[in-house]
Amino acid sequence: MTDGRRRMVVTGQHGQVVQSLLERGRDDDRFNVVALGRPELDLSVPDSIEAALKNARPDVIVSAAAYTAVDQAEAEEEAATVINGVAAGKIATIAAELNVPVIHLSTDYVFDGSKRAAYVETDPVAPLGAYGRSKLAGEIAIAEAAPNHVILRTAWVYSPFGKNFLKTMLRLAEGRDSINVVDDQVGNPTSALDIADGILRIAINLVASDHPRLRGIFHMTGSGWASWADFATEIFQVSAVQGGPFAEVGRIPSSAYPVPARRPANSCLDCRKLLENHDVVLPDWQTSTAQVVDRLL
Repeated sequence: MTDGRRRMVVTGQHGQVVQSLLERGRDDDRFNVVALGRPELDLSVPDSIEAALKNARPDVIVSAAAYTAVDQAEAEEEAATVINGVAAGKIATIAAELNVPVIHLSTDYVFDGSKRAAYVETDPVAPLGAYGRSKLAGEIAIAEAAPNHVILRTAWVYSPFGKNFLKTMLRLAEGRDSINVVDDQVGNPTSALDIADGILRIAINLVASDHPRLRGIFHMTGSGWASWADFATEIFQVSAVQGGPFAEVGRIPSSAYPVPARRPANSCLDCRKLLENHDVVLPDWQTSTAQVVDRLL
């Protein structure tokens, strides 16, 4: 780059993290963030990946695009695995050939949710469904293909962009006085804008040092935990103060809201390894929730 910034090439164009990285990148003096998506790069056609990535001349690759339709994946596991598993491995292979670091986004869904405490990176993986299996396949493929990798497991992602729980709650509240929300699944609501900030800091660390402790699997989520019902309640409290839509939250068990894919009852991730090695900690989820709600209103 003529302006001295390194090129961060991100897979995908419309996802929450991609949009967040593009926004944060506009004010970043270290990286020029370039989004790479269809038709040039199509993860459902892994053979399209090599030319697209090499032509983009990355200094860092962020593997952000994914098949994320959790329930639909139960009927389309092969398609999910091509995108989340095979294509992820191909991206890592190209990163290794280009000798650049690859940062890959994964998920809490690699765990079965039966642990009584927050999950650490070394806990056994046991996905409950097709989506989790496909993302685990991606983690394995990335690690095998590119030693210079960071795999970031995150969870419960929301933002001003795309489709997500926060935006759905605000939309539903425009036409309802009360909304039933699952209360027996807990996790870490995570702002995609905070994820983008974390990725930029991690990328700087990877470019600056080849130390092995900076590589591997890390958990990166918003600080603090909540149930889906807690999350909804917070969204509505912030919105009400701003004069936006709000509703009463009816707390229900998962059994009262049947869906094709089983969800982990406990999605809480322990992020201390990320803090200790990359000096990255995301803000508490309530603060970031308020920022996104304020912006949407």
